[in-house]
This record gives sequence, structure tokens and C-alpha cells, in this order.
Amino acid sequence: MTTSAAGVQRRAVAFFVLPFGALFTLFYLVPIGYAVVQSLYVVERTGTFGPAREVFGGLVQYQRVFSDSPFWQSIVRVLAFGVVQVPVMLGLALLLALLLDSGLIRGRRFFRLAFFVPYAVPGVVAAIMWGFLYSPNLSPFTALTSNVDLLSADLVLWAMANVVTWVYVGYNMLIIYSALLAIPTEVYEAARLDGAGHLRTAWSIKIPLVMPAIVLTTVFSIIGTLQLLAEPQVFRSFSSAVSSTYTPNLTVYSTSSVPNFNLAAAFSVVLALATFALSFTFLKVTQRRGER
Repeated sequence: MTTSAAGVQRRAVAFFVLPFGALFTLFYLVPIGYAVVQSLYVVERTGTFGPAREVFGGLVQYQRVFSDSPFWQSIVRVLAFGVVQVPVMLGLALLLALLLDSGLIRGRRFFRLAFFVPYAVPGVVAAIMWGFLYSPNLSPFTALTSNVDLLSADLVLWAMANVVTWVYVGYNMLIIYSALLAIPTEVYEAARLDGAGHLRTAWSIKIPLVMPAIVLTTVFSIIGTLQLLAEPQVFRSFSSAVSSTYTPNLTVYSTSSVPNFNLAAAFSVVLALATFALSFTFLKVTQRRGER
């Protein structure tokens, strides 16, 4: 390759990469850096009614975060939420994707759209809709809600899990279904020649080949679980069991509303690090199992 051709290639790469790099820096790296800087400051007042001013406090805010038991209880709560909700949601998404790809059902275009439609509903709207359905005084299913309090302290977390599952099953189904469509037809023809039926083909061929897509959707779900906000915030209007510190993101939101932006920034940084650590650990574990 000549020098001029290499220069043209580098300029072409820069032309396509620089817009993304600029937006990524402006809307991702800069906010993260700003949050880290804000988390290192504290607000002090001169006297009881003196003007507030920000001064460098080092790791004072992080000491408050690590000693804040409601925050860590909220992390444990969403982890329990994720351990149950994520496998159920992805299992349903995988099942629906396999059904669409099997050719056993008619009207695949209709069902593909029908399964995806709930994702088009904004999370807040979905939470309000399901909140009315759960409420004993407002729900049309009074035979159920009058006997089972789905908004009680014991069940409200799983009521929210149902909302999240309803919204995101179709989204994850499309990702897995797209991976299924990318499998060469020659693989299926070879399986049929070997006498494999639909179940055997799905278990031994389709699921192993779409495992990267399943891993991807799992990582997205882990991140989404730790960022749970819209559903608990809406459900606070329906249930007294949902407090202002019910989930980590709700803790951040409530703290910034006080307002205490510095402490909220520290909560955000710790939550981001916890999300990164959990996602990275999951990826490493699945990578090692794949290598085996």
C-alpha cells in the first residue's frame, strides 16, 4: 500500500470515527467525569444561616455511601430481583424466538410485532397501567386483587418484576430471533438428515449457536436491573411499601432532590462501579465456560 493510499484510508477512518468519538466524549465521558468531580466535594455553611459553598472533601461522600445501610439494602433487593426476573424474562424471550423460528406457527410477522409492542410502551406508562391493574380499588380484576395484595411489602417487588418482564420480553426476543436467522440453513438440513426433530434441533443446535446473543441480552438485563427507577418511582403512588430508597437509582434520585448533588454523585459512581463489576464478572465467567 502506497503512502498516499494509507493516508486516504486513515482520513476515511477518522471521518467515520470522529463524530462517534465526539458524541461519546460529550454525552458519556464528560458526565462521568463531572459526577466523579462532584462526588469529591462537600457543602459547608458559615454559621446556621450562612451561604452554602462547596469545598473539597476528598472521600467524605464515599464514607457516607459505604455507611448508608438503606443503599446497600436496595442493592441486595435489586440483585434478588434480577436473580429471579432475568432468567424468567430471557427464558420466555428464548422460547418465543424458537417458536417464531420453528415454522410451526402461522402469522410469524404478526406475532413478532405483537411480542415487541409492549417495548414500544414507555416504562412510566407501563408502570402506571399495571399499577391500576394491581390496585384493589381500581383494578377490573377485583376477584384477584381483593384476595391477593400485589402491592404489599412482600409482593410489590415481584409485581414490578412482572411489569419489567412484560415490557422487555419482546425486545430480547428480537435480539435472539435475529441471531437464529443468521444460522446457515445447511446446519438445519444436516440435522434433519441425521433424524433430529424440532426439539432436538432447538436444544443441540439453535440454543448453543445463539448463546452469544443470550449472553448479550443477559448483560443488558443486569445493567437494567441495577438501574431500576421508573417502575418503583411510579409504584410509590400505589404502595406505601416502596420507599424513597427502595432501589439504588431511586436513592440517587431522592438524594439529588433534597438537594444533595454531591452525595447523589457519590451514590452514582459507586452504583456504576458495581454495575461494571457485576457485568464484567458475568462476561468472564461465560467466556471461561465457552473456552472449556
